[in-house]
Amino acid sequence: MEVVAFLVDITSHLNELNLKLQGQGNTVCDLMAAVRSFERRLEIFKSDITGPHIHFPTLLQQTNGNHHRHHLSFLEKLADNFRMRFEGFNVGRQVLLCIPSPFLVKNVEEFSKEIKSIFPWASMASLQTELIGLHENVALQEVDCDTVTFWTKMVTAENFPNLQKADICVLTMFGSTYRCESTFSAMNAVKSSHRSSLTNEHLGQCLRPHLLCHGFGS
Repeated sequence: MEVVAFLVDITSHLNELNLKLQGQGNTVCDLMAAVRSFERRLEIFKSDITGPHIHFPTLLQQTNGNHHRHHLSFLEKLADNFRMRFEGFNVGRQVLLCIPSPFLVKNVEEFSKEIKSIFPWASMASLQTELIGLHENVALQEVDCDTVTFWTKMVTAENFPNLQKADICVLTMFGSTYRCESTFSAMNAVKSSHRSSLTNEHLGQCLRPHLLCHGFGS
């Protein structure tokens, strides 16, 4: 029962993370923030599993708070697994901050370095100059809109070519398989066994309204 209780608690934490990674409208910044937050929580879990069990209430009920160091190995392996899976995708903190809140980025030089490490074509000098210009643009500071609209409509390529291009590239990164799964579900509904003669061209035309409705195309 002890092992089952531990698995109930750790699975509930993983399910919570899974829910944050699903759904429409999440950018790669949102998803990376959720993953990094969970990685930090795992460090807390490792201390808690040999302590008060405040993050493992089911285990606490079954064991009355006795220490269970053998569960620590599982948490360490889980933390190592997360680091291994996401070590190849490292978007810097200044970049993750700039996408939703560009006016809060204080370390302009670090931001340009992080962008350069992701996109070799980027000019660090231009990025620094444009971000400073953005910070001093009073009109843009007063803009109230969503993140995508801000970077595609408000921040123009004419005035901020490098900055807009870099941030749009980050925004268009696929952080999850949600869009693919949604499109496949729509395709299965359109091309059923009763419409077996539907051509790929017509299938694409039928899927287009679905994609436009969900903001997947233009």
